[in-house]
Amino acid sequence: MKRFSKITIVGGAGFVGTNLCQRLADCQIPFEIIDIKPSKRFPDKCKFGDVRELESLRSTITGDVVVNLAAVHRDDIRDKSEYTRTNVEGAMNIAQVCTEKDIRKIVFTSSVAVYGFAKPGTDETGAINPFNEYGKTKHQAEEKLRSWQRRGDNELIIVRPTVIFGEGNRGNVYNLLRQISSGNFLMVGAGRNRKSMAYIGNIVAFLERCIEADQKYAVFNYVDTPDMDMNSLVRQVRTVLKGKDNVGIRLPYWIGIILGYAADGFTRITGKRLPISSIRIKKFCSSTAFNSAKSELDGFVPPFTLQQGIERTLQSEFISPNPDNEVFYTE
Repeated sequence: MKRFSKITIVGGAGFVGTNLCQRLADCQIPFEIIDIKPSKRFPDKCKFGDVRELESLRSTITGDVVVNLAAVHRDDIRDKSEYTRTNVEGAMNIAQVCTEKDIRKIVFTSSVAVYGFAKPGTDETGAINPFNEYGKTKHQAEEKLRSWQRRGDNELIIVRPTVIFGEGNRGNVYNLLRQISSGNFLMVGAGRNRKSMAYIGNIVAFLERCIEADQKYAVFNYVDTPDMDMNSLVRQVRTVLKGKDNVGIRLPYWIGIILGYAADGFTRITGKRLPISSIRIKKFCSSTAFNSAKSELDGFVPPFTLQQGIERTLQSEFISPNPDNEVFYTE
């Protein structure tokens, strides 16, 4: 394995970046953060830099390997050009600075969104068929970085995570856990659909391994396996939080989708968003299950099981919450 004198984390003030930097700090590995927003946890390591502005990267990147976490990923971005400017042109700017500064390695976090509505079990050889701007521009960024990798003696590892959750993340998984915790959750459908997830403690351990690995080029999905189906996930959460080893009240899918469409109509008429919608019902009842070759990277073994990651998150967020803990709002 390689060791580098300093790691540059572009987009390091976000959820994944902050946790990756914490792991590097714990391992006494030098790093710097380049971001458009300040890092609350590591203010002394953070420099303002915008991937959309080449000169700002030239003046801030000083490491000998770059981890690119910067991305526009929300579905509600009105100016669609922001996806291209940040995800694609940002990757191009990073590659150019790496070429100018003779930085030979980039670790890039892409997404399983590049596969689109993929069939369960899709691995790294799956067909690229993104359905939204995020997935499209992430794949375009991969292509730009692959072109950079093929020029000279450069190294590139692309990581395509599934949905990431963990302590402090206020994304979709947290919203589901919060609903179950509140007692207002209703199980919809048979619950046999599987959901691939990635616990933050595992994804940052894998990114650290990617940084150190002596590998010319590789692509990895990141999924914590084995996947849980919705019945297992909901039962685990209810067991931990409620002491009840069941899923609670269950609605047939057809009733759930009717309620979702009714909520859509209410939102269109009033402009007020409800916690239920037809798209959320469809997503909840669909399978998003991917395979990963992560163990092929120097025999990587995640430090936590998926169940342990869920329990750690529940403990931090609902059982013994600390109001001083930093939180990150993601989709």
